[in-house]
Amino acid sequence: MHFLPEAIDEYIVKHSAKEPDLLAKLNRETNQKVLRPRMLSGHYQGRVLSLLSKMKHPQTILEIGTYTGYSALCLAEGLAKDGTLHTIDIDEELYDFQKKYFDASTYKDQIYQYLGDALDIIPTIEAKFDLVFIDADKPNYPAYFRLIIEKMSPGGIILSDNVLWSGKVIETLNKDDESTKALLEYNNLLAEDDRVETVILPIRDGLTLSRVK
Repeated sequence: MHFLPEAIDEYIVKHSAKEPDLLAKLNRETNQKVLRPRMLSGHYQGRVLSLLSKMKHPQTILEIGTYTGYSALCLAEGLAKDGTLHTIDIDEELYDFQKKYFDASTYKDQIYQYLGDALDIIPTIEAKFDLVFIDADKPNYPAYFRLIIEKMSPGGIILSDNVLWSGKVIETLNKDDESTKALLEYNNLLAEDDRVETVILPIRDGLTLSRVK
């Protein structure tokens, strides 16, 4: 969901950094061949992720929720020269699609793909994380945070997507809506946990920027 008028949204995209050719190709193919293409970070949010990563210049990035690999490639643009990006997804049907684009990029030797449940995989990654991007199943957002916070480097950045959830976070909660319920818990968790300082950015469907103290 976009919270800004379409004309303003188009102006912002037009006056932001250009989408790299490989990512533009990935964007097109995702929209042509993959279910739920709106899950893609897309041009504008992708440039935001790229710029934040370049500002942090992380040694180790963790991504929870690869989808077709767009956001991973954006985040990889800021990696330290010998840095690594670990990206996890549970959908085996997308693995080869992701790998095709990772292999076509200049970061192919720095990206590690994992297939399975992130809650099981994260503890096996022996690294401190400088930058984490959470964009996976919403009911597990609180569990992901509790798992990664102990593995974050001081000053590390946690980015969380879809935290406004098409505006449902301010609507009357349907008791059967597990995703909205979890996001409400997650947003409160980030706002109240004194180990992080957090702001919500109204980018696309809501992007939280949290800095570990």
